[in-house]
Amino acid sequence: MKLDNFFVELKRRNVIRMAGLYLVGAWLLIQVASTVLPTFDVPTWAIRGLIIIVALGFIPTLIFSWIFEMTPEGLKRDQEVPPEQSIAPQTARRMDRMIIVVLVLALAYFALDKFVLGPRRDRAPNELSASVSSQSIAVLPFVNMSSDKEQEYFSDGLSEELLNQLAQIPQLRVIARTSSFSFKGKEVDVSTIAKALNVANVLEGSVRRSANTLRVTAQLIRASDSSHLWSQTYDRDRTDIFKVQDEIAADVVAALKVKLLPTQELPKAPRTNNPEAYQQYLQGRYYLNRFSIADFEKARVFLERAAELDPKFPLAWAALSQVWNLETGWSDKLTRAEFDAGVVRARDAADRALKLDPDLPEALTARFAIQFYFDFDWKGGAETIRRAQALAPSDPLVLISAAQVAAIFGDYARGVVLARRAVALDPVNAQVRVYLGNALLQARKSAESRTEYERVAELNPSTPWAYAGGGMVDLFEGKNAEALAAAEHETTEFARLVVSAVALWNLGRKEESDAALATLIKDDADVGAFQIAEVYSGRGDKDNAFLWLDRARRQQDPGLAYYPNDPLLDPLRSDPRWMAFHRSMGLAEDQLK
Repeated sequence: MKLDNFFVELKRRNVIRMAGLYLVGAWLLIQVASTVLPTFDVPTWAIRGLIIIVALGFIPTLIFSWIFEMTPEGLKRDQEVPPEQSIAPQTARRMDRMIIVVLVLALAYFALDKFVLGPRRDRAPNELSASVSSQSIAVLPFVNMSSDKEQEYFSDGLSEELLNQLAQIPQLRVIARTSSFSFKGKEVDVSTIAKALNVANVLEGSVRRSANTLRVTAQLIRASDSSHLWSQTYDRDRTDIFKVQDEIAADVVAALKVKLLPTQELPKAPRTNNPEAYQQYLQGRYYLNRFSIADFEKARVFLERAAELDPKFPLAWAALSQVWNLETGWSDKLTRAEFDAGVVRARDAADRALKLDPDLPEALTARFAIQFYFDFDWKGGAETIRRAQALAPSDPLVLISAAQVAAIFGDYARGVVLARRAVALDPVNAQVRVYLGNALLQARKSAESRTEYERVAELNPSTPWAYAGGGMVDLFEGKNAEALAAAEHETTEFARLVVSAVALWNLGRKEESDAALATLIKDDADVGAFQIAEVYSGRGDKDNAFLWLDRARRQQDPGLAYYPNDPLLDPLRSDPRWMAFHRSMGLAEDQLK
């Protein structure tokens, strides 16, 4: 068949029209699916599968259109239809109308997405939900009214234990401690606090201790009109503090009209009977929640003392494991011996917490961190955090851990959903927002990621990656000068060096880039091989990047928990060695984007 005749036949058999109709319809289907399905937590592999199916169906559809013709009697092979009986021209007109209709729908969807859905997505990370559940509450730190200011941790402890009990009620959305306690000592009215935390109710109170007497005053306030829903004063012997906590929690639940658990009893938090151990634990938690490298050591000192005073206090061991994990994974200039010792101590503390209380969510989260960051036991870590989620579905750190599991298995959309839930429960926690910023960057939502890192810098400038995280977004977008400027504000040296080395190289300042990389190798070669691999990859040196990635694997570098979709490693993904490395990390090939 001559080429001219071939094109004439394509037109006569409506193959060209079928191609246009298929492509426009497929585009519209994929765009709608990409918008709607993530709303229902449908994993990204399902969307990728839809795209593959649609792509594979294109050629067979054209072949089908070439071979068959629609007739009044149904489908027939084109060769079997005499020219005088062919209704191909009528079919062509119908297809033209169908193409016009689908094009109109596609344009309407494009306009809807650009002018309605798009702006809403852009605003979503920064706006509070318009509808605030009536079953939501923030527990503010109770005010210490005692003359002895050293009793501050006692009043904080009462607030925290009350918060912990309320958080275990699935029908109640309770804002996490870090966000609730961020208003401590500030002259802020209840309505402003409620708006910032997106809650309908606020519980506040005071504690006065003198000799052996304890007076606790608590009041539940409805934020919409600042009215008192309930208030109560408790006068007790100071030895009855835990009983007072339980009474207050039960009264608050009744006031909110929340259906209690099937047992009709509030779960009891794992406590210690040693008041000094408890005070040390609270002080350790205070520094731990500040989430800065300078505070990790302070937290560890208090938590070690708490565990020493009461070796059977599981919360102390779980928090101590978390501190060792953070110190080992985030600190600058560790020696190999210090790194190895930190991993051993984090593992030991997590094991001790679980032995004391196998169903303690904090202990399970501590074990997850060991499995995920140091053992690369992705499947084991996923199972551990699944258990923790079942026990504490509203714990922000549990949700963040679940988000990291979703990301390591390639479900970046679900990772973002879970990280956003964590931020909603703890909106002024810089640590939680760092993980959300990273989840958004892995999902390639760079604008939203930048917004989160800017918020982190506002909340706590000394948080690791507070500024370098924004610099990573700049690198991804090719804004090297902006990335370098952002890195200059970073307080964590290894994060600053990673971003600076790549930005300087891309700006043509190769000697300065070499100097930054040399410093990184000198200080962190034994414990930060992953970051060195990132720099080599960002500079286009694939050979050295793969060498340092393999070294990171052998060193148990916790940074590898982020490798599958790290933007700085994008240049490596087309290299055959990438898939080999992926398999060496124990992940299947279909788990890569």
